[in-house]
Amino acid sequence: MADSTGPSTATVRLPIRVLGGPTALLDYGGLRFLTDPTFDPPRDYHVPRGTLTKTAPAAATPAALGRIDVVLLSHDEHPDNLDESGRALLAGVPLTLTTPGGGQRLGARARGLADWEAVDLERPGGGTLTVTGVPALHGPGAREDVEAVTGQVVGFVLTGQGLPTVYVSGDNASLDLVKEIAARFGPVDTAILFAGAPRFPILFDGAPIVLDSAQAAEAARLLGARRVVPVHYDSWAHFTEGRDDLVAAFTDAGLLDRLDLGARG
Repeated sequence: MADSTGPSTATVRLPIRVLGGPTALLDYGGLRFLTDPTFDPPRDYHVPRGTLTKTAPAAATPAALGRIDVVLLSHDEHPDNLDESGRALLAGVPLTLTTPGGGQRLGARARGLADWEAVDLERPGGGTLTVTGVPALHGPGAREDVEAVTGQVVGFVLTGQGLPTVYVSGDNASLDLVKEIAARFGPVDTAILFAGAPRFPILFDGAPIVLDSAQAAEAARLLGARRVVPVHYDSWAHFTEGRDDLVAAFTDAGLLDRLDLGARG
């Protein structure tokens, strides 16, 4: 269970700026975290199994974001999670936390986290906060089968004395893994859930390789999340469910009051 000592965290509303696609900026414990950086203009990317099409630009440029202390990178192998501009940004960021494989590929400033592996980070005002790598699966099925097709991914949980618990799902499609994370860290104050139900006919019989909207609502319920900030549901052609689908799913689940779509920008 997450540490609940110190001031009440239930009413703390962390500043989160959603920038489009999987990219969001989070102020937490005096540090500034950026999820999966994607800042290229709209374009096509030719990948081994076809083409990925970016349909909208990010809401801000990297230069406009100011200081970034840590990048939380669910995986480095797909351009809809780390594009060319995002890779350039990593060179100026002190620490990138990602998969074990990504930690080897991305150089000295990157660190890979295995499932449940934690790292303590120094806070500017003193003390530390903890980032724990948590399991994620980029598609439906057994881990060995999914990773053979879509590769390794990781999610993150942020905790600290007097701080709310934050879950960043990364490109996860498994509610069973969400249950495991909830058992260790729930209830979660803020869940940044990657959604959008991306599908490819040639992969997994067209099943979503990241949460669909109904699964995102169920993940919120399992986590006991007080606030859900969805990302990864716009700006790419292969995302098959968007804002309206999320609103409908959270309404059907009786959780609309927890959904924070915010303003993109």
